[in-house]
Formats: sequence, structure tokens, C-alpha cells
Amino acid sequence: MAVKKIKDGVYYVGAVHWDRRLFDELIPLPDGTSYNAYIIQGTNKTALIDAVDPATIEQLFFNLKKLNVKKIDYVISNHAEQDHAGGIPYVLKEYPEAKVVTNEKCKSMLMDLLLIPDDKFIVIKEDDKIDLGGKTLQFFMIPWVHWPETMATYLIEDKILFPCDFFGSHTATSAIFDEEHFYIPAKRYYAEIMSPFRNNVRNNLEKVKKLNIEIIAPSHGIIYKNPKLIMDAYADWASDNVKNEAIIAFVSMHDSTRKMAEYLREALVERGIDVHYFNLTVTDIGELAMTLIDAATLILGAPTVLAGMHPVGAYAAYLANALRPKTKFASLITSYGWGEKASEVLKSFFTNFKGEILPPVIAKGYPKENDFKELDRLADDILKKHKEIKLI
Repeated sequence: MAVKKIKDGVYYVGAVHWDRRLFDELIPLPDGTSYNAYIIQGTNKTALIDAVDPATIEQLFFNLKKLNVKKIDYVISNHAEQDHAGGIPYVLKEYPEAKVVTNEKCKSMLMDLLLIPDDKFIVIKEDDKIDLGGKTLQFFMIPWVHWPETMATYLIEDKILFPCDFFGSHTATSAIFDEEHFYIPAKRYYAEIMSPFRNNVRNNLEKVKKLNIEIIAPSHGIIYKNPKLIMDAYADWASDNVKNEAIIAFVSMHDSTRKMAEYLREALVERGIDVHYFNLTVTDIGELAMTLIDAATLILGAPTVLAGMHPVGAYAAYLANALRPKTKFASLITSYGWGEKASEVLKSFFTNFKGEILPPVIAKGYPKENDFKELDRLADDILKKHKEIKLI
């Protein structure tokens, strides 16, 4: 990825991981990702903000050489996770005079994760400033977006906010200012990374709104020259608002649960409810996570296997619980052969769910006439609930 000028003395020097397809051995990356890093050159000092993933460190060094960076005085670490901080030891080896600037909590984590010695740090606090000579860096703590030590760096003179993962998106692109196509990658990133910390997102969003921001330069994905786009999107995603949407996420071994899912899907559509329909054996979990941002209702479909929920259904329930969605209603459709246990397991998985669990539909074997009537009852229950909260 080439060096990109943002403003006079401010440059993108990060790396693009074009072919990375899995993050944290968990999160699919259908569009790859980027590790944004930035050089800020004052008249007296030079600062590097973030230091890319070690797998792409050569891209960072290539860009620093291209920009003819002879000296780095400060490496600003906004967040200790390795995809941003993992390159710091390499940078310190290449630029031994540099000091790592971060907060006390992040310092401790960097020492644990990357074995950076204590004497390489400058510890800052909320609202502290560093003067580079005509360019002043100011620091603000924005914890739990999505780690406890995260902070943001604000370049006062140029009105640029560097918030690390906050407002980021997993996408590999050379068009880093392409705001036209920001929405889906940013929403997916929010769903997978930020949604479990929705209250913290809201609090930190209000905090940074008080700054005079002309550009938001996160550490993944698009750089925003119109910050209102991403800030308004975050305000919507982190709100308590839900839409007239239902998610049906199912797994089926012998078509019984699938038949129930299909019937319920059509019953909901007939009642004017928009449906997101996922066969969990082939579903991208990022797509499922995105729908959890807006949908009022989640219906999990999973048969009983060995006195418990089918493992694929259990994984979906675990994921939904971990993401702490603002979904208002949830239910289960399930079939069984000789023993039904899936409905009992569901409640044990949904420990973070604050909404209402609607009575499930449980079929013995292949669904029969009464089971379809029960699916209509569930569809009516969902319609009633959506009307009660004025979605319809």
C-alpha cells in the first residue's frame, strides 16, 4: 500500500493484508483487512501512530523509507492488540531513539504481550498533550471499544481524530478515502467487534463528538473526510432502536427443523415482517452478526442431539449471547426423535439476553398439522410483540 497524504505533514503509512481471511482465528474476513498507521511530522519531532500487524511490517518499513523518515521520536500506541501494536518492537529496533507513548494500562499490557521494557515508555493521562512543533497531539481515554486500555489521539491543528479500532472496518482497499462504500464493511465490523460494548460505544461517541473533528483516521479500513457519516451510523447501531425484522437461524439434520424454519419464514413474511434467513451450516457469522444489530426478534432453529442442542445451533446461541444484541424477543423451533433437550439448553446460553423469550415450538419427528398451527401461533406472537413496541 502506497503512502497517502492526508494533510501537510500527516501521512498514511499503513499496510493492507489483501488475502487474510480469518481474524483471531474466529472472524471471517471476506474482504481482507488493513492495519492503518500514520506519520505526523512537526518542525521538531516525528510521531508514528500505531505500528501494524507483524505479518505486514515490511510494508510499514517500505512506506517509512519512501517518505524518507530518518527518525521517529514517538510511537503512539492507542491500543495494545497485536494487529496494531505487534510491529512496535520492530520499529523500536529500527528507530532505537523512539519512545512508546501510551496510558498506564496499555503500557502494562504491551509489556506483557510484547515484552517491551519499562524504560521505553512515556506514560500519558487523559487530556495530556505532546508538542511536535506546530502539531500538537492530545490524548483521550475511550475504554472498551473494544479493549479496556484503548485511547484516541487527536491532532489539534489539523482536527484529525485517530481512534484506533473505534469507527474501523475490515476491508482491503487502496481507496482509503472511498466513503461511498463504507457502510456495509463498517457495520459488519461494528457487529463483530463493537456490539458487545454498546453502552461504552455510546459513551465514547458522546465524548469524541465534543471535539472539532474534520477527519477520522481509524486503524482499520476507510479514512473519513466526512466524519458525520460514520458517527451517525454508530449512533444508530448503538441505540436501543430495533426494526420490524426477524432472524431465523437454523440447522437441520433430517429436514424436520428446516421444514419448520421454511414454514415460519413464510408465515412471518405474510404478516408483514421482514425476515433474515440463515442455514447455519453455510452461514458467514459476520452476516448473521450484522442482522443482530437491527432485528427485533431472533428465532433459533436446532434439533436435539445427544440430550442437548445441535452443536452448530449451540454455537449460534453462544455467539448471539456474546454479542449482547438489542434484540427484544427470542424463541426456538426444534424437533427431536426420542428426547427433547434443546429448549432447556437455550436458556442456559442466553445469559446476557435482556429481552423476552417467547414460547418455543417443539415437534416430535417431522412436523405435523398441530406443529404448523404452533408455528402460526409463534408468528402471531411475534407480530403482536412488534405491534406493541410500534414497529408496525
